[in-house]
Amino acid sequence: MRILYLYQYFMTRSGFTGTRSYEFARYLVSRGHEVTMLCSGLHNEQRLTVPSGKQFFETEVDGIRCVPIAAACANPLKINHMSGYRRWLLFMQFAKLAERVGKQLPPHDVVFATHVPLTIGLPAISISRYHDVPFVFEVRDLWPQALINFGALKNPLAIWWMRRMERKIYRAANHIVALSPGMKEGIVATGEPDDKVTVITNASDLDLFRPDLDRRPGRDRLNLGDRFAAVYFGALGFANGLELVIEAARILQERGRDDIVIVLHGDGGRRTMLQQLANSYQLRNVVFSDPVPDKAVVAELVAACDVCLTIYKASKEHTWSPNKMFDALAAGKPVVINVPGWLTDTIESNGCGQGIDPQDPQQLAGTLETFEADRDRCAQMGNNARALAEREFARETLAGRLEKVLETTCANHQKH
Repeated sequence: MRILYLYQYFMTRSGFTGTRSYEFARYLVSRGHEVTMLCSGLHNEQRLTVPSGKQFFETEVDGIRCVPIAAACANPLKINHMSGYRRWLLFMQFAKLAERVGKQLPPHDVVFATHVPLTIGLPAISISRYHDVPFVFEVRDLWPQALINFGALKNPLAIWWMRRMERKIYRAANHIVALSPGMKEGIVATGEPDDKVTVITNASDLDLFRPDLDRRPGRDRLNLGDRFAAVYFGALGFANGLELVIEAARILQERGRDDIVIVLHGDGGRRTMLQQLANSYQLRNVVFSDPVPDKAVVAELVAACDVCLTIYKASKEHTWSPNKMFDALAAGKPVVINVPGWLTDTIESNGCGQGIDPQDPQQLAGTLETFEADRDRCAQMGNNARALAEREFARETLAGRLEKVLETTCANHQKH
């Protein structure tokens, strides 16, 4: 197959964010398919930055033909610091230029677009119709419902407009990939048939995140000493609700538990506020770690810690499929998670960690104390986590499912 892959935030392992598209594209290339990645070439901390004066250029990255365009931003950590209005302008800017550039490229057999943002579906529809090829849409988050649920989107007109866009994209897609069972339920609830949606969760990076990594470099980097450490690694934004973690750290310090430390690794729109809150409490048990453009360093930091945190702002939405949880499993770390639903069910039913109340810092603090007190149990949960990652979330297995979806969609399109 010749696959045109649209993703604004495309990053290799030398970037700051998730690498699902990079890893899946590499797998497809290894299987003999041609993959062209249409992505943002602005604020891209790799060799994908568009030269001044050009709208796009072409290059190759690990066998993937990349077409970065001079629109939007390749780094969601930068976008998270912007206002909602500014973000939306950038999303639309990318959609318009991606449509123009995509139509100039040679025809492909299938157009595959992955969201977020939701607007990525608009150029995909236009390009697929222009070349008369099928369109597969990947949903990584339910917009606008997720934005509504945690309070980021309140304007009735904006909600109406985004719902209209959501349904338009779903209807136009020949097939839809959802990253969680809850996302599939949300898509089907809009009127799409059940058999049009395939669940392909995020994958565990079994090569990079491993239980056998040396703990010492990360512990030295974070100045952890001999303390029991829980790590959150990922975006520090509004949706993540990390005030819960700061409050838990305050409770631990008040209890005199100086032997437990919490590491927050990453960046986002709430990082400064979180640092200010920690400073106001004079916390000695919170370490803020800056993001690094090297996934191997992130893997070392995770290896240095004893427990991984998967935390989101409390809301009615429980459909997420966060990269950090799957990489925590690969690292062989117990997971403490505050997201009810399929994520907590997966963790607890496989003996990989514990779910907590989404809004209770007392329970988070108590859970960390319990884990620290029973290192053998902690180690067993870590073993269970790695086994689950290998059994159900290996990247090649999940990338193979995507390959099958794309091949089947192409075959069905040719029949009609």
